[in-house]
Amino acid sequence: MADFDLIIHGGTIVDGQRTPRFAGDIGIKDGKVAAITGAGGLSKKTADKNINAQGLIVAPGFVDLHTHYDAQIFWDPYCSTGGWHGITSVVIGNCGFGLAPVTPELRERAMLALTRNEAVSYQAMKVGLPWNWETFPQYLDAIEQTPKGVNVLAYVPLTPVLTLAMGGTDAAKARRPNAGEMTQMKQIISEAMDAGACGLSAQRLGTNSIQRDYDGTPTVTDVMHLDDFLDLCAVLKDKGRGAVQVLGLTAEETERVCEVSGASVIYNVVALECDQHGMKTHGAWESFTDWMEDANRRGLRVSAQTVITGIDYEFTFEDWNLYDYSPHWRELCMGSVAQKIEKMKDAARRAAVRREYDELMERTHGAAAAMNVEGRDMAATETAATPLQQFITVADNAVILVECEELERYEGMTIRQIAEQENKHPCDTILDIAVADELRTTFATPPNQYNLQEMQKLLLKPYTIPGVSDGGAHMKFAVFGRYPTEYLVNYVRDNKLVDLEYAHWHLSAVPALYAGLIDRGVIRIGAPADIVVYDMDELGWTPAEKAYDMPAGDWRRVTHGIGYRYTIVNGQITFIDGECTNATPGVLLRHGHA
Repeated sequence: MADFDLIIHGGTIVDGQRTPRFAGDIGIKDGKVAAITGAGGLSKKTADKNINAQGLIVAPGFVDLHTHYDAQIFWDPYCSTGGWHGITSVVIGNCGFGLAPVTPELRERAMLALTRNEAVSYQAMKVGLPWNWETFPQYLDAIEQTPKGVNVLAYVPLTPVLTLAMGGTDAAKARRPNAGEMTQMKQIISEAMDAGACGLSAQRLGTNSIQRDYDGTPTVTDVMHLDDFLDLCAVLKDKGRGAVQVLGLTAEETERVCEVSGASVIYNVVALECDQHGMKTHGAWESFTDWMEDANRRGLRVSAQTVITGIDYEFTFEDWNLYDYSPHWRELCMGSVAQKIEKMKDAARRAAVRREYDELMERTHGAAAAMNVEGRDMAATETAATPLQQFITVADNAVILVECEELERYEGMTIRQIAEQENKHPCDTILDIAVADELRTTFATPPNQYNLQEMQKLLLKPYTIPGVSDGGAHMKFAVFGRYPTEYLVNYVRDNKLVDLEYAHWHLSAVPALYAGLIDRGVIRIGAPADIVVYDMDELGWTPAEKAYDMPAGDWRRVTHGIGYRYTIVNGQITFIDGECTNATPGVLLRHGHA
């Protein structure tokens, strides 16, 4: 019998604990790290498999706290794009959205609820979900029984909890729960936590939410009363564990959640310029991180997911929903393709979006002139943090990728350039192009170019958690699962904002800590062997492309990691040079561990 199942020989080990890197060998047995020595220390030991890692980095697999793989895990064991970029553990059930608990008569509505707010494919869910659960514990059982190439941990999403207890979505949006319903919801959360959930989640963005229900109305938790949310969070104090993932709260409201739950609150999001939805961030980010530090000094455990990816999109108006904060654009972007085209032709509707745009431009320019502060980033100011700023960004930067010959003259031009050339309003320009091509034209925005000094300050702030991949969501126009690769390439290798030891601690150990994962995110004797082996010089990612690999023949945009030589989950190799081995060693992490 071999001494080990797998030995990784001679790699540069960065263990995720901020230990200085060193050349060494790692022996893996029964899914766990069994030995760590200096280079050559295991040369005389035997193993069923050996990896020569000389010249390569050996580090913990990445932990993605913010995903929406709740459905995708049933047809994609590797939760790609994430799994293609070294992510070995994911947390699902974010933002209050999910697929349990749900009774058979609520299944259709549960799928519809995900089609707009997270742009999850209805066709794929309809074909790909086994629906062998009703309760949340049963949903966890279903995930446990599903072959997985990554490890999975789950929040209890509050939208299906409220929907079930209050007799449907309409009731949950129209009124507050009565005493009996509140008792039932607390019991659901309690049972879910006992079954292994890591906490609860909600989105509270109010009536102007950018992430809306399938019919364009706010989601259930968007309009949930704060006192009811606090009452549900109190279940975690009774349990003595868990985290609350939430977006849309004020600092004062966040502190109240900390107090009533006794839990770690993971706030979404902190960003230099915009979040994963392209929304300009509200308030100066540094003021927020200063508040977090003060709150933690006062015993309130607050952390924040941090956008470190250059936000870019490739979208068509067949699927685009990230203008939903605007009632005028939202109305234009809802319905079938034929219905959208007719609305986009309508003069009165066009006048409304032009007026909205012009008012924004006037406010933005006025605010910029009034500030007159050299070098200050307008994107990080309260005055300029208007949702429609995103449309200005698209108009200035999006290039046109056309599908029909009649529009070939626009190929590679921006909306602003075309508008100036044809003496049109930018809103009319983008709508004319969309209608002419029956909504098939792609508008591609380049990634943000961040101020590197500001990004370095943000990365080094305590209580920040890099990521916000939104993996499994918005798949027809966003591919942010590349974020760990982008972090290592842009902020470590190319610009040296942080060192490798800090980066791997930040990408693996920190999110594992906040998710309540036990022994994940580090390379340590006795810890599960979730490991990536990569070539730093070759590290990168492929351009986004369409992949027709979804159930029902549906497609998504994907990007593959480059330079990852091996991905190892619980001691088994899942990818070699980007090629899948078809191994499915992933586990459901109940209570933070297998």
